Amino acid sequence: MKTTKTIVFSLTLSAVLLALCPPLHAQQPNKVPRIGYLSNTGDPKTPGSSVDAFRQGLRDLGYIEGKNILIEYRIERNPDRLPSLVAELVQLKVDVLVASGSSVIRATKQGTKTTPVVMVTTTDPVAAGLIDRLADPGGNIPGLIAKGGGPDNIARRSPVASRCSKQEHSF
Repeated sequence: MKTTKTIVFSLTLSAVLLALCPPLHAQQPNKVPRIGYLSNTGDPKTPGSSVDAFRQGLRDLGYIEGKNILIEYRIERNPDRLPSLVAELVQLKVDVLVASGSSVIRATKQGTKTTPVVMVTTTDPVAAGLIDRLADPGGNIPGLIAKGGGPDNIARRSPVASRCSKQEHSF
């Protein structure tokens, strides 16, 4: 039985992969997609972290890190360093940014207007001022995942997340 954490990250992956699809159709077929993963919690080297759930979700969808997908991880608890990390990921030309946590999402929104951003948040993103509407986050934010409450709550709160979770993805 999958945990809520795994389900949420599977939905996040769906949103990430959906965000990657449109630009990849015009690119060369041998290009390996690159995800920028920015968070203020977790550690890519610590088993059981949210990063592990993210990786497992990718594997469940057939993506093997380092083989057919690349992930640039940046974990930073100091909010003052977030803008420079966003700039670094944008400079690396990642295809999509996964931003986890309200302070990370704010820094990402301020740091890029062109790179697609998938938000992962435990708060109400409208009430927190992260987006104007759930149905259409706008700008370069094609989708969001609201952690907590399970997949039914996510789909109910965000039509974008609901569509992403049902989308088939191919590169």
